[in-house]
Amino acid sequence: MTDTPVPADFNRRGFLRKAAAVGAMVPLGTGAAVAQTAPDHSGHAGHGSHDQFGNRVVGEVNHVANGFDPHKLIWDFDVGTVSTMADGRVLREWVITAVDHEFEVAPGVKFAGWSYNGRIPGPTLRCTEGERLRIRFVNGSTHPHSMHFHGIHSARMDGVPGAGMVEPGEEFTYEFDAKPFGCHLYHCHAIPLKRHIHKGLYGVFIVDPDPAKHPEARDVAASRLLGSPENARWQEMVMVMNAFDTNFDDENEFYCVNSIPFAYFEKAIRVEKARPIRIYLVNITEFDPINSFHIHANFFEFFDHGTTLTPTSRTIDTVMMCQAQRGIIEMTFAEHEPGIYMFHAHQSEFAELGWMSHFEVV
Repeated sequence: MTDTPVPADFNRRGFLRKAAAVGAMVPLGTGAAVAQTAPDHSGHAGHGSHDQFGNRVVGEVNHVANGFDPHKLIWDFDVGTVSTMADGRVLREWVITAVDHEFEVAPGVKFAGWSYNGRIPGPTLRCTEGERLRIRFVNGSTHPHSMHFHGIHSARMDGVPGAGMVEPGEEFTYEFDAKPFGCHLYHCHAIPLKRHIHKGLYGVFIVDPDPAKHPEARDVAASRLLGSPENARWQEMVMVMNAFDTNFDDENEFYCVNSIPFAYFEKAIRVEKARPIRIYLVNITEFDPINSFHIHANFFEFFDHGTTLTPTSRTIDTVMMCQAQRGIIEMTFAEHEPGIYMFHAHQSEFAELGWMSHFEVV
């Protein structure tokens, strides 16, 4: 493998000198939460009484040249192509191609990555519990790659050496049933594993519960079923916590959600206060033992791995995850005033190096 590192004097502690200076939310006498000042017409958060801007990389990332935009990735679910099998079961199919993919991780900073279907993270594959899944994987890269799914399947479909590893120019079809329901992921399992994952070969794999299989919690299951009336009221998004070691010293220079540092800090994620929020959250950060998610001025319910219909943690504002751990966050801003609300990793260094974001509640 050939990597093109940036100059040796580029390091994570010297590149971004400080994070945004932010004030904590404070309650009004009425008990309502006070937001930071609303964004200006450019889409950036206003300065107001809380100066949110510190020293960061000057310029803008070219999302068009990269081939993916984190502001589109966050809302995008790939449901594949659906047909009916002879036995009446639903067959859901995708074609996924691995490619060598250099992209701009920060203004002027290139990263020699690999990607599934030209985006990092790869497509968010979404299906329903009990369906038959068929994924045709084409290796258009110059290295051996695979797709290892965190789900239940046979050994020959595991996407590891000897069972679904694919040489350059070749292809393999993975086929298995969609189970268990939950928020899962897929990634390359070629060796060296830390490089094949870190360079961008990963994505989210969501199995929606079939309400008919869960009569004791049918309404809750239906709320997670994409396309159902119960699901339509939810604002659903995908957040992959990742990081990039741009000089290949096994220490990350940038931390982010959906691959671009400060993407949702500079341009807040707009949400409607009257509709609940559901976040499919995955940690795929390499070279650090844990990552985390923290929301300001609010609390949420957390479903570890998304494999339960009742929360595994209630009324929390921070969740910690090791690599490959994931879950579903559910929260609401219905009782909040409109405005800008911050969320970020609660490891300060991660936040200072890019994992800092905003919701704009409208």
